[in-house]
Amino acid sequence: MCGIVGWIDWDKDLRHQQALIREMTDTLTNRGPDAFGSWYSKYAAFGHRRLIVVDPEGGGQPMIRRFGDRTYVMVYNGELYNTEDLRKELLARGHTFRSHSDTEVLLHSYVEWGKACVERLNGIFAFAIWEEKEQTLFLARDRLGVKPLFYAQRGSAFLFASEIKALLAHPSVQPEVDAEGLAEILALGPARTPGHGVFRGIAELKPGYSCFYNRNGAQLYQYWELKSEPHTDDLETTVEKVRDLLQDAIVRQLVSDVPVCTLLSGGLDSSTITAFAHHAFLRSGQEPLHSYSVDYVDNDIHFRMNQFQPDPDAPWVKRVSEYLGTIHHSIQIDTPELVESLKTAVFARDLPGMTDVDSSLLLFSHEIKKEATVALSGECADEVFGGYPWFHREEMLSANTFPWSRFLHERVRFFSPELKEHIHPEEYVAERYDQALAEVPRLKGENVKEARMREMFYLNLTRWMPTLLDRKDRMSMAVGLEIRVPFCDHRLVEYMWNVPWEFKSCDHQAKGILRRALKGILPDDVLTRKKSPYPKTHNPAFLAACKEWALQILEDPASPLLPLIDAEAVRTFAKECDRETNIPWFGQLMNAPQLFAYLGQIDTWLREYRVTIV
Repeated sequence: MCGIVGWIDWDKDLRHQQALIREMTDTLTNRGPDAFGSWYSKYAAFGHRRLIVVDPEGGGQPMIRRFGDRTYVMVYNGELYNTEDLRKELLARGHTFRSHSDTEVLLHSYVEWGKACVERLNGIFAFAIWEEKEQTLFLARDRLGVKPLFYAQRGSAFLFASEIKALLAHPSVQPEVDAEGLAEILALGPARTPGHGVFRGIAELKPGYSCFYNRNGAQLYQYWELKSEPHTDDLETTVEKVRDLLQDAIVRQLVSDVPVCTLLSGGLDSSTITAFAHHAFLRSGQEPLHSYSVDYVDNDIHFRMNQFQPDPDAPWVKRVSEYLGTIHHSIQIDTPELVESLKTAVFARDLPGMTDVDSSLLLFSHEIKKEATVALSGECADEVFGGYPWFHREEMLSANTFPWSRFLHERVRFFSPELKEHIHPEEYVAERYDQALAEVPRLKGENVKEARMREMFYLNLTRWMPTLLDRKDRMSMAVGLEIRVPFCDHRLVEYMWNVPWEFKSCDHQAKGILRRALKGILPDDVLTRKKSPYPKTHNPAFLAACKEWALQILEDPASPLLPLIDAEAVRTFAKECDRETNIPWFGQLMNAPQLFAYLGQIDTWLREYRVTIV
């Protein structure tokens, strides 16, 4: 994986802007700690930071190739999982290659098929290709948005980058946030609207989109979308196809020239990936697979069961690791470092995010990076197969809003009157919800129940899942770790999209069809384990630290957070709460420490990014 930067400008000679391109690119050093590369022409300039995963010698970037009288230059962040399939087809069409990198195969694919090349790609990617003779730029992002890509237009300049921080390093891009940006942060939270960059004038290239830019401006193309069609396979055939698609996705994603491991929580999703990866390692004669889990110091003392976290992960991790025979590593995170990394996570994401869920993943990734460069994770199975509580509870299904926004009115009590008047949070969320529903591809003749489930899957795949993918990319790439997500294989997503709910929830279980597909691959007790989310600390010291942080901010008259919140409402809540106090916030319920941590992250973001509210 890598970090990419680009600047197209019709009014400047960019050959004289090398220092600025270097400055912008250097903001992405954590994404690509292994190498820096750049390329300049009069109207175009590219920067690249490389994390070496495949072909250390031949995959350098920016990659430049001449075909006849045309010169193509590419910067690329991602990984193709059908590289060899494409290479064979391109060889048959007369192409020759200097390396075995997927970078070169991607560039040749564009030369051969133009903008339609993206339809042939199986992978995670964000890339840019400049054609010097015609002076055209092509940008593309993978179908589900695993890899990030942002852009901004300022006068004659068109800028793009893997992360917002690189755009903000350009003097024409200012850290300004208007009412809509504030609504994204405070009303919607981490689950941003697709395409929204929060900062004014910064946009995100949407998943499944490409962009063609020349002197006539930018044209956006949607090259991929979910299509609703009748599902014609019976249940048994569906189970077999799910197993085959998932196994193929996992095995394809093991390709690497550097060490590969898996993240293992002992839950269904991570155990599935670990099992298939383990068997692939055995077949290829490799050393045993390494697996990693995360927990918190003293969680064995402080853990308390609740409806969202029914049991601790540790015994299940041990069960699966011993069953498969992986070399397992348990990472323990202590409270002081968890609190400290809440601020670091803001810089990794460029925005306030998912508090300790972000910061713990950042610390977890840092430890994994000491031994591995690539990890496979079970992210997104709940969105694809319907594992979350809101797929199964009538009060959540019938709520006329996003499942994670059902209690918006509870959150609003912590907003200042001025903020509420400025962003109109309830109206904003309602508009975004209606917008999302209007996008849902309907299936003619579908009954009311199936139609509602289709809506719920669409909301999860296009609004909630990108939140988790963004978290996974930013926290891992902040330490130079590449995390791959096999459940996001577009073939699996497309197939499951049209599988009826009665199949998805067969055997009266959440993700029942996935559990059926894994019979004989995982132990029965693992197959029937109830969903348990990403682990959090139960240590009361975390609440104390986060509460103290928030209260200190409230005492600082210079805090940029103060105009946005009702300080007395926060103080009152601080006096009343304990570590078991939950308030409806983002996702399901945010506990008290997470509320205080989120306020702290917003304050950090406003200060450190010098945000101007307009």
